[in-house]
Amino acid sequence: MASYSAVLHYAPTLGPTLLKRILQPFKRCRFEFSGYCCNRCSFPSSPYLLSKQKELSTKHTIKIKMESDTSASTSTKAVKLKPIDATPDSFKEFGQVIEASPDGDVFGPQDAQLDLTQGIPRFYIMHIKDRPLKFSTITHHASVTQCLGSIGARVWYLGVSKPSILDSDNGDDKSDKIIVRTSKSGHLYEPPKVDDVRVFRIAGPKFLKLNRGTWHAGPLFKDPQMDFYNLELSNTNVVDHTTHSFIKDNGVVFVIDD
Repeated sequence: MASYSAVLHYAPTLGPTLLKRILQPFKRCRFEFSGYCCNRCSFPSSPYLLSKQKELSTKHTIKIKMESDTSASTSTKAVKLKPIDATPDSFKEFGQVIEASPDGDVFGPQDAQLDLTQGIPRFYIMHIKDRPLKFSTITHHASVTQCLGSIGARVWYLGVSKPSILDSDNGDDKSDKIIVRTSKSGHLYEPPKVDDVRVFRIAGPKFLKLNRGTWHAGPLFKDPQMDFYNLELSNTNVVDHTTHSFIKDNGVVFVIDD
């Protein structure tokens, strides 16, 4: 095994790949030279090594980063979004806002246009705690519409982006310069764009119906805890839950400014 002094002596003449390979046995030390930390648990310091470190850092630039350090070095940008009041018109690109109607009204376009044909419907109440007004991931369901509403008509928020599910023809068209990914459930989709994300504020006796494939993050709220009713399929969260990470792919966290 190479010694630290030997590595220091020959470091200026070693290529980054070879140097990284040599330093693998010394993983997890606190000793650094020229921006590289070998990450060993302990290392006896001495004036000689410190002087060598200074000499190497001034004469040579050796930039090697372990994979474990990658996430720490990635900067994250906070993107502030002003919420939009959810109305049938403002939300129509993403789904429907369903408001109270007189008893006895017949079914019409103002009612939730549901697609629950791909499985067994599940209608249940979610008890949620600690959902502050920020998010860095967003999810879509490809096989079902979804309805969400707060119990007690309390104020809540939802981050959304328009559906981006692709059929096989879209996915095979190389002339379109888009990123195409395959979900765990097998469908093709284009990841949501940062600039396409919107946040809606929902207040009063109303609920949201999300179109099939609409990206959504939430429910989010200022209260310590809230209850929501949710209509989807019995296995939606098991087999039809595609998530995009804005931190991983875009270096972004969204903050709701309200």
